[in-house]
Amino acid sequence: MKKLLICMLALALLAGCAPASVQEPEDGKLHIVATVFPAYDFARAAAGDLADVELLLPPGTESHSYEPTPADILKVQSCDLFLYLGGDSDQWVETILEAAEPTGRTLALIDCVETLEEEHVEGMQEEVGHHHDEDEDDHDHDHLGTVTEIDEHVWTAPANAAAITRQFGEVLAELDSANGERYRANAEKYAEEIDTLDGEFHAFFDSLPDRTIVFGDRFPLRYFAEEFDLRYYAAFPGCSTQTEPSAATIAFLTDKVREEGISTVWYIEFSNHLVADAIAEAAGAGTAMFHTCHNVSPNELAGGETYVTLMRGNLERLRAHLNER
Repeated sequence: MKKLLICMLALALLAGCAPASVQEPEDGKLHIVATVFPAYDFARAAAGDLADVELLLPPGTESHSYEPTPADILKVQSCDLFLYLGGDSDQWVETILEAAEPTGRTLALIDCVETLEEEHVEGMQEEVGHHHDEDEDDHDHDHLGTVTEIDEHVWTAPANAAAITRQFGEVLAELDSANGERYRANAEKYAEEIDTLDGEFHAFFDSLPDRTIVFGDRFPLRYFAEEFDLRYYAAFPGCSTQTEPSAATIAFLTDKVREEGISTVWYIEFSNHLVADAIAEAAGAGTAMFHTCHNVSPNELAGGETYVTLMRGNLERLRAHLNER
């Protein structure tokens, strides 16, 4: 993969497409490129009409299997600000940054907030090729997991999302000091919306006698679970590429749903939710989707969906389904 990206970059450069330095747009606006939707949305909010923000990952695309085009590489090289995850799902970015020598500033989301390690909880499908430390003393929750690499899905905790948005405002103010206060004001306004939503999530979960949830899918929500003190079970860890859990995993999750009287088995966006459906059918439960905001569909992007609207939709579904217990 790394050799392929370097070859793609070399071909693009030989074609004479790459500028020697950042090209100032005619309208004087900053050009921001973000690999994933959360970074795009936070930057869009902080920038307002002062910058052009572009989402590199095509709507509806799975980031873990994404392969950049030569045009993508050139966008990364020439933009004023490049925003990316910094985790395993976009390791291709590190290769681009090493080979393309971007002329603008780069910032990884995982460098904006305190990170957590990905967690392997009881009953979860083991990742092929992953070694899990069996020391259970490193965990605060009673679901006793084992840990692997850093979990990159930092935005799933609204408190982190607000902090990242504010940091984006500061970075944009540094890049365009003449409009610095406007960037900061834009970022603060959106961050306050996220703070309000965070308070609503806390109020909801504080009203529940039991905060146990089951995902018949990947679980890229460790930060969400930590912030709201959720007890969770899932088929796969957040960055898993597997789609078929073992019979033991299916049986464990099915039994957990039955034993604890759980009414809903959750799945994430763009999932075929076959695993969730199978568990729910066997246990006599329903299913519902939790939008992780990692990426959006073309219709969601065109319709103006934001991190706040998508997370508010999650809150509404949680209210509807967790209150059934």
